Amino acid sequence: MSDTEKNRSVLPANCWRGALLAAAALLLTACSDSSTVETAQCSASTERAATLKPLVGGDVAAFTVADEPVPLPVFEFAGRDGVKASTADFAGKTLLLNLWATWCAPCREEMPALDKLQAELGGETFQVLPVSIDRGGPQKPLAFYKEIGVSHLPFYQDETMDIFNELKKKSLAFGLPVTLLIDKDGCVLGNLNGPADWAGFDAKQLMGAAIDQ
Repeated sequence: MSDTEKNRSVLPANCWRGALLAAAALLLTACSDSSTVETAQCSASTERAATLKPLVGGDVAAFTVADEPVPLPVFEFAGRDGVKASTADFAGKTLLLNLWATWCAPCREEMPALDKLQAELGGETFQVLPVSIDRGGPQKPLAFYKEIGVSHLPFYQDETMDIFNELKKKSLAFGLPVTLLIDKDGCVLGNLNGPADWAGFDAKQLMGAAIDQ
């Protein structure tokens, strides 16, 4: 093979190698930019989360405080009338997002406490946001609301289970119930997998600290 032919055979390989390196550099830059945006959005949330750590215990001992809070994705769900809503509708509020289902016994047990927590702390700055992942329409979960006398909680449903699956990918959800505490900037301060007495002293102290900041 002549030197000219050798050069021709090397050129395509070098071009492909250069293109791959350029693509990798662009990907790393994009990931870095995304991480920088998330860090900037949740910069104040890191301090908020740190103040919660001493309050974890008792009925909320299983609550995991985030070391580096990240923004919660905008999640969509349907109301009792089928009208679409999303977490963006609650922007500026501290949220306690709770995923539950009627077939989940611990979910059913903690629901009265969530209703009581909303009655006591809910308002312009705080909202308990339960989202049922039951399938087959809202009739069954709404019947459960009526059965136990829920009167302060809104009703929302995600039959697709997209919210749960997305949280599972982020290692925030492992089963039901799962509850996330989200600050007024939309950043996840922590999560709790499993039931808790959300109307108890420990939970209200934790919520109060998150709301006041």
